[in-house]
Amino acid sequence: MVLTLLRGIRTQTLLRANAGLFCTTRLSPLARFTTRVESVLTTDPKTVPKSIQQATKEAAEQKMQGFEAVIGIETHVQLSTITKAFCSCPYDYGSQPNSTVCPTCMGHPGTLPVLNAKVVECAVKVALALNCEISMTSKFDRKQYFYPDLPKGYQISQFDIPIAEKGYLDLDLPVEFGGGHRRFGITRVHMEEDAGKLLHSESGNYSQVDLNRAGVPLLEIVSEPDMRTGIEAAEYGAEMQRLVRYLGVGNGNMQEGSLRCDVNVSVRPIGQSEFGTKVEIKNMNSFNEISRAIDYEISRQIHLHKESQADQIVQETRLWDESSQKTFTMRKKEGLADYRYFPEPDLAEVVLTSVYVDDIRNSLPELPEAKRRRYENMGLSMQDVIFLANDDNVAHFFDSTLEHGADAKLAANWIMGDMMAYLKDEKLSIHESKLTPLELSEMIASIKNGTISGKIAKEILVYLIAKGGTVKSVIEEKDLIQIADPAAIGAMVDKVLADNPKQLEQYRAGKTKLQGYFAGQVMKASKGKASPVLLNKILGEKLKGN
Repeated sequence: MVLTLLRGIRTQTLLRANAGLFCTTRLSPLARFTTRVESVLTTDPKTVPKSIQQATKEAAEQKMQGFEAVIGIETHVQLSTITKAFCSCPYDYGSQPNSTVCPTCMGHPGTLPVLNAKVVECAVKVALALNCEISMTSKFDRKQYFYPDLPKGYQISQFDIPIAEKGYLDLDLPVEFGGGHRRFGITRVHMEEDAGKLLHSESGNYSQVDLNRAGVPLLEIVSEPDMRTGIEAAEYGAEMQRLVRYLGVGNGNMQEGSLRCDVNVSVRPIGQSEFGTKVEIKNMNSFNEISRAIDYEISRQIHLHKESQADQIVQETRLWDESSQKTFTMRKKEGLADYRYFPEPDLAEVVLTSVYVDDIRNSLPELPEAKRRRYENMGLSMQDVIFLANDDNVAHFFDSTLEHGADAKLAANWIMGDMMAYLKDEKLSIHESKLTPLELSEMIASIKNGTISGKIAKEILVYLIAKGGTVKSVIEEKDLIQIADPAAIGAMVDKVLADNPKQLEQYRAGKTKLQGYFAGQVMKASKGKASPVLLNKILGEKLKGN
């Protein structure tokens, strides 16, 4: 068990949900920039001129120029706990400003934090999934800095003894980006609390402070500087999001700020062991933006090196601006000394037991990497493997379909093809579909045994996704049983040939592609129910005989 205090007393909130309050601070125009994702104006994604494929090409070209990039990522994962990290306030994204706050998360004097044990459980889950070494005893520290949305004037975090360190994350690059397996090191995983949020006025003259997010539990996951391209960094972020969702510790929605990636980039001549001066980039709201921001920053730093202006690359924090596709200086990067860390005096050490850690280890689901390897061993292509394992809900549907006896490749084709196309058009997720894995397996079996054709199956699939039911009932209700009687198909072929003497004459004159025309006319006459295999055989024989 975790030897730490659990909260037993609910602190009454100061403000009701319908009585939102804004704290307002006036700022100079330049001060409206913040390190938070939501602090920069939204831009139109249509203005993005560069594709991720172009970024891949540029990264390869940069290596040919004699330089390589060194990239590391700090990922902040917001945990989906019922209450905040150190008080009993709930957190609901989109709530009325300052409606889920209390004296503790507002930093009032005399209040004391009480650790939410669920935060520790989530941290251990993520640490185990990242193959980290767990610290059986860890502690919290105060990270001192001033910011308008940090009411206490410090953040409760972990400094020298994090809950986990020395792990790694495995992933597969998509085939369109060159493919291949990658392993990126994890330096540390530590627990901390989030700050509030600044809402900037359109004029930029003042900002309003919303403290709903203050005290929400975070995990900060720091990677080793193992990445070399924007593509690798973007895929690392996507895999981290996938892992968080598989574990159920957070929703990983970047648009809500539930998963935020800060990237450290430096360049150095190929062959040089020392790192160059690193620059931190913030304000990236998607994985594509991460890739583009990194590729721009790499190009900027290489240009400065080539112009003998490497001294202009300074350790700083830069913001990515999606509309201009550039990074801009925000502030000089603070060093560790600036934060004046010291142990949090109001919280005891977090002491874990082997039994507690083992219980969590045994409760972990099959993770994305293990799932991909299992699918690969089924003989599926890497493209299929990556697609199916990308979403836990899709993977679960696929696995359930196989449990009912479906062929793996056929099931993958139907799920990735017609099913996903229909769901995308209708803007539905797979768990909103009324088609069950059992009925998908029944449909595949009906195709294999000749009861229905692939064309009829497409019609049945759409019906079942939208309305549900069984394959058998739909076949009977709509009279969709495939015609497999040679005599019946032969009679239809004879009629089509008799009704199209001009085309038949052209066929005999050497225009053999007209066989497809005749087959189409028979399928039309049979309302798509004629067996394609039997039809082609009979039609071929009759055309040769004539």
